[in-house]
Amino acid sequence: MTAPLKAVDGNGDLPSLMNDLASHARAAARVLSLAPSEQKNRALDAMERAIRANAKAILAANAEDVADMRASGGTAAFIDRLTLTEARIDAMADGIATVRDIPDPVGVVTENWQRPNGMIIERVRVPLGVVGVIFESRPNVAADAGVLCLKSGNAVILRGGSDSFRSCRAIHDCLVQGLREAGLPEACITLVPTRDRAAVGLLLTGLNGTVDVIVPRGGKSLVARVEQEARVPVFAHLEGVNHVYVDHAANLDMAKNIVLNAKMRRTGVCGAAETLLVDRAGAASNLKPLVEMLIDAGCEVRGDEAVQRVDARVKPASEQDWDAEYLDAIIAAKLVDGVDGAIAHIHNHGSHHTDAIVTEDTKTAQRFLNEVDSAIVLHNASTQFADGGEFGFGAEIGIATGKFHARGPVGVEQLTTFKYRIHGSGQTRP
Repeated sequence: MTAPLKAVDGNGDLPSLMNDLASHARAAARVLSLAPSEQKNRALDAMERAIRANAKAILAANAEDVADMRASGGTAAFIDRLTLTEARIDAMADGIATVRDIPDPVGVVTENWQRPNGMIIERVRVPLGVVGVIFESRPNVAADAGVLCLKSGNAVILRGGSDSFRSCRAIHDCLVQGLREAGLPEACITLVPTRDRAAVGLLLTGLNGTVDVIVPRGGKSLVARVEQEARVPVFAHLEGVNHVYVDHAANLDMAKNIVLNAKMRRTGVCGAAETLLVDRAGAASNLKPLVEMLIDAGCEVRGDEAVQRVDARVKPASEQDWDAEYLDAIIAAKLVDGVDGAIAHIHNHGSHHTDAIVTEDTKTAQRFLNEVDSAIVLHNASTQFADGGEFGFGAEIGIATGKFHARGPVGVEQLTTFKYRIHGSGQTRP
């Protein structure tokens, strides 16, 4: 089985093209759902090799995308999300290898029990079917989503942003090469071959029931559109309005390292810290060093009155700053009244993504971990660990902030559902 012919960007009957892609993906999903682990792993091994062998071609395609973005006035944070480097391509290939080595979840019996009438009931993991992934900026998502769906037995339709169009095509070519080598349908991993934004709307309709779930990976406006227009279930990924709370019982050196990493390691990722909360009881010793460190590192600090008083370079924070996902070298900072104040602030302004506490008081840490209702909560660690690779998943399709089916990093296991298999010996219901 081969993929449908790809239309030239901007030409052709888009609804027919999208329905054709989806019907091929549905047929491929049936094949893939029954593929043995060895065959899927063979494809992943070939994909890893292809990514490494074609690194120069991927970088060349990416350089064209980045040049277009610079010419159009893209922000530094946006360009960072778009840019691939040799190190990032190596990390992409390493992620494929990790996914290959993860146990195959398909067919795993998670529970089994026997009823009084002798029937044996099993709950077994099965693929979701066809997954539509809509993403912006980061071209590595094409590889992450493709290999995670493959391992979990799902066909995937990838719709990347127009800004990363060339990069995604170069990466997708490597994934298709792996599918060919393993004898799997090329339509297992489909890249929408057009920049036409109408393709997103068509994908959100479910394409006549052929798409089972949509995963948006991008900014707030994209996620809002997907949640509003989608006719199929959505793994919601809201913005990362993430907090680091520095308790009065924090080790200051540790707090400085964690805050600096959480904010400045990569400012454009969804796990970057956007708000610093400092315990009022520890402000005399902790606040000024933290603020000075951030500003000296090139981060703009927007603070409440107390924060403004410790450094003249601090800009006044508005009410909107407490709800902002900057994805840039900017952070909002304020004093709070202990862990109660921190939890209340996060409850009122957070996005249920990732929040951290720095403290040596284990009871306070436990309260924070128990009461902050976010997909990921950390004690004495940077929010930038909000990443499927750092969880040992190899990669992630996104960080789900909802509460249904999947939450946190969406990896191989989270891309499966289950069904019940019942073994009887002639039982009938009275």
